[in-house]
Amino acid sequence: MDEMNDKFNVTYITFVGHVELNKYRFLYFAIMFTAYILILCSNSTILCLIWIKKSLHEPMYIFIAGLLLNSVMFSTNIYPELLIDFLSDKQITTHSLCSFQAFIYYSLTGSEFFLLAAMAYDRYVSICKPLQYTAIMKKTTIIILLGLAWLLPACQLVPSVVMSQSYKICNFTLNGIFCNNAISKLYCDTSRTTYIIYGVLILLNTIFLPLLFILFTYTKIFIICYRSCREVRKKAAHTCLPHLLILVSFSCFCSYDIIIARLEMNLPNVARFILTLQVVLYHPLFNPIVYGLKMKEISKHLKKLFCEGKLNIWQSSC
Repeated sequence: MDEMNDKFNVTYITFVGHVELNKYRFLYFAIMFTAYILILCSNSTILCLIWIKKSLHEPMYIFIAGLLLNSVMFSTNIYPELLIDFLSDKQITTHSLCSFQAFIYYSLTGSEFFLLAAMAYDRYVSICKPLQYTAIMKKTTIIILLGLAWLLPACQLVPSVVMSQSYKICNFTLNGIFCNNAISKLYCDTSRTTYIIYGVLILLNTIFLPLLFILFTYTKIFIICYRSCREVRKKAAHTCLPHLLILVSFSCFCSYDIIIARLEMNLPNVARFILTLQVVLYHPLFNPIVYGLKMKEISKHLKKLFCEGKLNIWQSSC
């Protein structure tokens, strides 16, 4: 690898997190390719429904569309390179591409929390201030919230990209199957204090503050619902439960990333590989499943779409 770096004047990074790739490469490829197609189809179907159906042109469904789009971008950042690596003799990438993948990975992770916070705020206004809902949740407000959800996490990560360009690389192997926080272990003499302080700030701004805001808004919602009639409680349960399920799921995913990558826990390679695959498999599929089944309006349109599809197939076969 060092010879390749010198010859082409490009820094190559080798992934060493795969388990028995020579033996199971085609099985890994088949599973991940199927999962990627399912992720694209399921998320895109609901996205298109929200785009086409005027009855779904409401703030809550627009934020759901934002989450689904986030899942598509998150998966597209990881899956194509992962699929290529499964079929390649060498699992390598360039340092610049690795940095870019890690940047997109954490930018979209932060965006997920901001989008969930925006959805929590929308539910809070809808349930706790119903008379002011249309005045507060205007089109301009929705655009601003969506813009901030994608821009703020990305802007906060720009300094880390700039700083990493000045670091010297001493290690050319990455203990993983794609680029995440483990990329920091490639550098020679990075300041651990600076790295930890900067990491804590990012963690506070992109995860803990949105999480605290979400918990605060849902606490207020539950208090209002507890004091209200059964209909209000039923409405709150139907609209808030899917968001809470997604929040719990995504928080577990982030906990794994922090515990393994940030705290540098030494796990067996097989355990690390399985946990990493679960992260990239489950969460992008969890969003469309939860919103497709639990959101009444979306579920209704999906059933209608599949019924029409079956009817068209039956008519064409007759």
